[in-house]
Amino acid sequence: MTSFYSVKSFYLRLWVRKSGLLATAALILSPFLPAQNWPSFRGPDGSGIGAGNPPVRWNVSTGDNILWKTPVPGLSHSSPVVWGSRVFVATAVEVTPGSADVKTGWLNGTGESAADKGTWSWKLFCLDRDTGRILWERTARTGVPRIRRHRKATHANSTPATDGKWVVASFGAEGLYCYDMQGKEIWRRDLGTFQTGPHNDTSLEWGYASSPIIYRDRVIVQCDATNVSFWASFDLASGKEIRRVMRGEQTTTWSTPLVVEYKGRPQLVCNGWKQMAGYDLYTGEKLWFLHDGGDCPVPAPQWGHGLIYITNGHGKSPVFAVRPEARGDLTPANSESVPAGLAWWVPRGGSYMPTPLVLGDLFVVAGDNGMITAWDAVSGKEVRKEPLKNAGTFSASLVAARDHCYFPNEEGDVHVLRIGRQGFEVLARNPMGEFCFATPAVSGEKLLVRTRHHLFCIGSR
Repeated sequence: MTSFYSVKSFYLRLWVRKSGLLATAALILSPFLPAQNWPSFRGPDGSGIGAGNPPVRWNVSTGDNILWKTPVPGLSHSSPVVWGSRVFVATAVEVTPGSADVKTGWLNGTGESAADKGTWSWKLFCLDRDTGRILWERTARTGVPRIRRHRKATHANSTPATDGKWVVASFGAEGLYCYDMQGKEIWRRDLGTFQTGPHNDTSLEWGYASSPIIYRDRVIVQCDATNVSFWASFDLASGKEIRRVMRGEQTTTWSTPLVVEYKGRPQLVCNGWKQMAGYDLYTGEKLWFLHDGGDCPVPAPQWGHGLIYITNGHGKSPVFAVRPEARGDLTPANSESVPAGLAWWVPRGGSYMPTPLVLGDLFVVAGDNGMITAWDAVSGKEVRKEPLKNAGTFSASLVAARDHCYFPNEEGDVHVLRIGRQGFEVLARNPMGEFCFATPAVSGEKLLVRTRHHLFCIGSR
């Protein structure tokens, strides 16, 4: 059945096209076209759930269902974000092109840093969603990188965030930047230099990846490293720092934080190793915490069914379902105990790299090895566990629209799945022809996929 928003969106788009005021009108109308907006990492509220219905199958070689393909220079795992007719992507470009690239697949446990040399430029691009034309590009900073990256990472891993008036890009140690929708720089902030490696080997650096989020009039960042650990909120319009809360974390966290509204108070949720925790966003008070999960946390927390879901998967791979009213230390004493602040938890089955998905009444973890596990989101009972056969390695996260899930592997094959209680069905496997670490964006009936050299827009022709 066609939704009310789909019908309204059709007539609004028709009016916009006939009016000839495409760019301006699209921004004005974008709040009324919510299905088009994918404003941050994994979309609205970081949920990974889109309101549209992109194609299941496409073919890069023949152009079938490929609406446009735009080259994006540089090296980046940053995902695209969308507001109205505008798409934003971040990247880091070698000023003097060299041999910098990314390794894919399993690295046999090696944690080597990339041996990049020379000068880089950190950039933000704005593209037209309907044509792929680059509307503007801005260089945030040019210089020698302040920290090194993992061989599978880049110097631009963080996804921008936008509210339709401002767009914020974080490049970690290279700074936090805010622009208006026309590309005018509004403010910039230096977040400091981070030691972004494992807690037990400070000779290694693996880069920064936590993405900024926008909540009402604030932009929030999580900066966990071995030398410093904090979250901070800034006034979105001016860049003035509102609050900085030290976290006492002991390792780098590459996870993006989440804001949960509960009983009229916003709660900021941060993943971590020693400090998986919920904070009062306005006062900075730590409300609850967990420890002894995986020691290199990457997946972003999720919210659904009145519960906060947290997982990490390096060394240990637990999954926790936290009640938002919880207080104090929620760490289970043993595998059999369930503290009052937890609805449920399991000691194994969590994800190392990809962020999970609350899909209907299921909590779904799609691992970097292609193993997909679904639990009942409320009770924690395991429902299904199946591997994607010969699927490769995954760093991007699962996203969904209608009953279709999109899951790209590092080699660039986008698996389209149907996930339910009765089983997991692979509907299609669409090769992009280039490696893919970035999580796709769902914008109405379109799917945006960032690969090594291009940004693709996929939609029905």
